[in-house]
Order: sequence, then structure tokens, then C-alpha cells
Amino acid sequence: MKSEQSNQTILKIGGMHCAMCVHTVENALKGVDGVTDVTVNLATEKAYVEYTDKFMLDNARRAIESAGYQLLGKEGESSSEEEDQALALELRNRRRRFIIGFVVGAVLMVLMYLPSMKLVGWHYLQFVIATPFFFYLSLPIFRAAWQALRNRSLSMDVMYALGIGTAYLASVMGTFNLLLNPEYSFYETAVFLATFLTLGRYLEARAKGKTTASIKQLIKLQPQTAIVTRDGVEQEIPLNEIQVGDLVTTKPGGKIAVDGEVVAGASFVNESMLTGESVPVYKQPGDKVFGGTLNRHGALQYRATRVGQETMLAQIIRLVEQAQSSKPPVQRLADLVVGYFIPVVLLIAIGAFIIWYVIVGQSLLFALTTLIAVLVIACPCALGLATPTAITVGLGRGAELGILIKNGEVLEIAPQIDMVIFDKTGTLTEGQPRVTAVFSLQNNENRLLQLAVSVEQQSEHPLGEAIVEYARRNGTELLPATAFTVLEGQGVEATIADQPVLVGSPQLMRQRQIELPPDLQTRLDEFQARGASVIIVSMAQAALGLIALTDELKDSAIPAVRQLQRKGLEVVMLTGDNQQTARAIAHKLQVDNYLAEIMPQDKAATIKKLQEQGKKVAFVGDGINDAPALAQADIGIAIGSGTDVAVETGDIVLVKNNLTDVVAALELSRKVMSRIRQNLFWALAYNSALIPVAAGALYPLFGVTFKPELGGLAMALSSVTVISLSLLLKKYLPPSKKLISSKGGK
Repeated sequence: MKSEQSNQTILKIGGMHCAMCVHTVENALKGVDGVTDVTVNLATEKAYVEYTDKFMLDNARRAIESAGYQLLGKEGESSSEEEDQALALELRNRRRRFIIGFVVGAVLMVLMYLPSMKLVGWHYLQFVIATPFFFYLSLPIFRAAWQALRNRSLSMDVMYALGIGTAYLASVMGTFNLLLNPEYSFYETAVFLATFLTLGRYLEARAKGKTTASIKQLIKLQPQTAIVTRDGVEQEIPLNEIQVGDLVTTKPGGKIAVDGEVVAGASFVNESMLTGESVPVYKQPGDKVFGGTLNRHGALQYRATRVGQETMLAQIIRLVEQAQSSKPPVQRLADLVVGYFIPVVLLIAIGAFIIWYVIVGQSLLFALTTLIAVLVIACPCALGLATPTAITVGLGRGAELGILIKNGEVLEIAPQIDMVIFDKTGTLTEGQPRVTAVFSLQNNENRLLQLAVSVEQQSEHPLGEAIVEYARRNGTELLPATAFTVLEGQGVEATIADQPVLVGSPQLMRQRQIELPPDLQTRLDEFQARGASVIIVSMAQAALGLIALTDELKDSAIPAVRQLQRKGLEVVMLTGDNQQTARAIAHKLQVDNYLAEIMPQDKAATIKKLQEQGKKVAFVGDGINDAPALAQADIGIAIGSGTDVAVETGDIVLVKNNLTDVVAALELSRKVMSRIRQNLFWALAYNSALIPVAAGALYPLFGVTFKPELGGLAMALSSVTVISLSLLLKKYLPPSKKLISSKGGK
């Protein structure tokens, strides 16, 4: 039976205010035919939906609307400018509401507290003034509460509706002497509660709009049109019409339209918006350019290699949005707490009313005040926002710095990492080895090189490619070779002139029982002691000589190792080189621990053994031939090196080829996790401290009560505080980045 293909889409949701809203929308969408998984982010107000071919958008719309929310469309259907305009309109409407609320509330307070104004029928005057404005302010709250109850969900709108509804209803009953007398006047309380709630949601929406600023800035980097040359004619076309192979021209001051390779012109290009690197990069024919970057000086003509969703910029946006939708374990714990929060608060509110009125014998007015105060002061919204806002802002900041964290679980694992393992070739080193010496026992280096390159010409190994390039530059002629065989991680062999020729590592020679003459062994030891990789060439079971190659360490390798060691992390180098070569390179790095003679297929097993010993391992590789090791590690860190951004197996992708970003990535992860914990602490501390006060816990000792309207204000400010703490991450610069900046490093 053919399995259905899974797809992904992002839906924009309107009307969500708290963690219970998230649960309601998730449950509604999970019931839609064809939906396989749903994650809703309260901070971004988006639903990340995985679905099969059975999924229909109209069904999703009906499910969302029946749950009391709005489907505002799919991601990408509207421009960033249109979304900004919609947000601005919503903010203007809320601002107008809470300004009117403050004015009306102030008038009601004057009527309430000035004795000279208490004329005959003053409570009727309050009723007339308060009623239309009360419903103007609170109608959206009652509507949302009704929708939640229809869907058997206890949302915060239900709590707010109970609080402000009780205040207004008691006031009306007092005004018309229906069981209560005129002293039960909460008109100003009801209006102020609705006003503070509107103010809180205004501030919350405004702050939440800033949490996605990083992604919005990335999206805005894309130009709307580009100049393309087709059939010798220049024409300006929309960005989405560019095809792979098109010749695109970007003038000075313009934005590179898509990823491509420069074919004409030269200029400095500012790539800081993608890599975080502030120094412009010089581009000339043969160099790669990336869509969204800024051309500073000369005109550039480049051939499009990646367009649409395949460009580096699109991949970065997609990776960050996917990461922002993920929920680390700490968020799942917060969601569990929120699930029990509202029923518990309802019990506390009813319990406080019963205790004060029935058991203690306080007035009905006092008991009603505590009931309303508890209902409006309790706020799981801060709990629901604590994690997604920090993740959204923090991972967006990472994207600005060229650090892509691909899932939320990484944030919780990062503080536990105690060992960082670096793959050597292509990670610690430049990955571009070059031949530094050729030694022949028969004093015939040309013949030795000729045999080696004839066998290596079909190899894709970096050492083999370096030998071929060296031979090409020296004009070495090839010999006919047959029966070419790759010996994974060890070398290659072929047949030349009916004789077997072996080109590979010293370990391979030992396995094939090929002895190395003393002169050759001496040279081998000498080169390995310098940290060179050595290739032995043999023919007909007799060693003929060696080729020494050197792959220089990256400039950032030693600083990265130093910074990690200063943080107390154990740094390990992993390499397929022999012990002597590995020791020499480790000495340059000042790394005490290294793992030598590890074949590519054994990297993952090596990491697993270390994990079984209790180590929490971060593995750093180039993301190409290190996939199993990246997947096995507790955190896999892939070096992006430009176009290879979407490395599927890495948990963290570093866009730049700079190893100090490994340190910055761990620092950023720990910082975001720390901010999540701070947010959760604030949200829990707020509720733990103020709910008992609202219930009257301080009244017997100090005579302190909590006015409901002040509780409404505190409730509004709690969510704003959590979001504001998360927004501080927008300016966060990892200490390792500060260190490099202070030293004037790149």
C-alpha cells in the first residue's frame, strides 16, 4: 500500500490570547481530516501544520472558526507590509478602546468617591454612563468566552468574563434593589477591568509584533524585482519569475536577487544580514553570491543557481520558523501546569467567597470583591508566553548572527554539554590539503607521482584531489589504469601495466603486509611529526615512496578551542590520521585529548561510547560526510560554509565557516534557556504571590485587600513583563563575539 506523502504549511491564527487558546486551536486542527501533527506558537500566532493529501484548507478554516478563532490565511499569501498594516490597524482599535475606557472609568470614579456628587439617583446616572461603554469594551471578551464554553474549554476569556460580568451584574442588581442595595456599586471596577484587559492586550500585541522582527527583516531583504538578460535583452521581471541559469544583473547599492555565481564584474558585497559578518566580502568572477545581500560598489552579473525556496535566505527563514514552532520539554511542563491552572483558580475564587461570607461572616460586598479580584488577577497568559516569546526572539537573534538553532530541545541540552568533539578535516582545517613533499626511494619523484595520480584520478577524497591538482600543475602524464577500487577511509588501488598499484595510508600498507624500508620509515616519521598527512605508493607489493600533504588549521580553530576550554568544556579532536600526525596537530591546538585512526564509518560509534560513559557530547563537523556522527551526538553542530546551509542532520547550523561561532552557539542556547527559566519564574511568582493576596490572605493581619481593578492592571502587566524580558534577547551578543570584536578579529 502506498503511503501518503506528508507536507507542511503555516497558518496565521487570529484571536489567541493565552495558553488555553493554543490548546483549543491545536485540538481543533488535529480533528481535521488529513492533519497528522500541529504545533501552535502563541508568540507568533501561527499554526505549523503537517498534513497528507486529504487535507483541505476550507476544513481547517471551519474547525478554527467553530473554535472561536480566525484563520487569517497561509504564510506567504500576504506581504510583510500588509501584515504590518493589519497589526497597526488592530493596535489603533485597541488603543482607542482603552483610552475611552480610562476616561469613562475616571468619570465613574468621581461619581463614586465625591460625596457632593451623591445626589438622588446618582447610581442610576452611573448605570446610564457605564452600560454602553462597558459593553463596547467587554463585548469581544464575552464573545470569546462564549466560544470557549461552546468548545468546552476554560480559557482566560472565561475567567475575565466571570470577573467583569460579576462586577457589572452586582452593580445593576444594587442599582435596581434586586437582592442587593445601592452600596454594591462596581461600575468603575467593571469598566476599569475591561479597560486594563484591553490595555494589556494592546501592549501584548505590540510587544509580540516585535518578537518576530528578526524574521520580518530577513523576509524584507528579498527585492521585489530583478534585472535579467534573456536572448541578449535586459528586462526587469518579478523575483518569482527568475529561473535557474538566468543571467541576473545587480547595480551598485542594489540587493542580490537570488543565489548565483558571478560571471562578470567585481564588487564588495555586504553579507552581514545572512552571516552576521560585518566586513564586506569582495566578489569577482567565479565567486558565489547570495540572495538578499547588498551590493556595495560595482555592478555584478551572475548566473542564477538557486531560486525561490532553494536560496540560502529562504532556507534560513524556513529553518528559523521551524525552530520557533518547536516546544522544548520545559514548555510542555508549562502547558501541563496551565491545563490545571484555571480550574484551580476558580476553586480558589469560590472558596474565598464562601470562607469570607459564610464562615467568617464578612459582608457580601467584601466577599464579592475577593471573588472578582481572584478571577481577574490570575493570569496563565504569562506562563503561556514565557517559552515561545524567548524562543522566537532568541532564535531570530541567532539567525542575525549566522547561527541557526533548528529545534527547541537543543536549548535544554546545551547547558548540559561537557565535551565538544571536532572533526579534523574540513572542520578544524581548511579542507584544502596541498602537496608539500614527494619522496621516492628510487630518486624518481616524477614516476612516483605519475603512478599516484593515475590511480587517484577517479578518487573524490580531498587528499586524492590534492594529488591530482599538484600533478596537473606539474604537467604529469597519466598512465592507463584499470580495476579502480576505493578502500573506504584508507586509500585506493588500481592496475597499471598488469601490476597492482596501491596508494593509501601507512595503516593500509600494514594491512596488506607491505614493508616500509628504513629510509622510507624515517621520512614517514619526520613528516607525521610535523602534522602532515602521508600517502604511501606501492607497486607489486613493494613500497616505492611517499607523498606528504598539509591541510592548514583554520584561523579560528585555536581561538575556538581556547574559549571552550576556558568555559570548562573538554575539547577532543577526532581524525582518521595516525597517532603521530594526530598528536602533532593536537599539540598545535593545545588539545590534550584526541582520537586518531577513526574511520568515517566509526565516528558515530565512537561518540556513542563516550555517551555511554556519561558524557554529554556536542560534535562539530562539516555536515557532509559527518551525518551519522552529527545525528548521534547530543548536539550536532554543522559548519554551513555558505551554500550548504540546510544540513539536515545538524541541530545547529553555522552559516559562516568560523569555529568561534561554535562557542557563540552554545552561549546563545544557554542564554535563551536562562531567559525561559526567568520568564517562567516571574509568571509563577506573580501568581503565587498575588492570588492569595487577592483572596484576602493579608486582611486578618494587616487589613490589606486588593482592589479588582488593580488586579486587572497587574494581570495585564505580567504578560507584558514576560514579553519585555524576552525582547531583551534582541540585543544579546554572545561573550565570545564581544571578545572577538574587542580584539578587532574577523
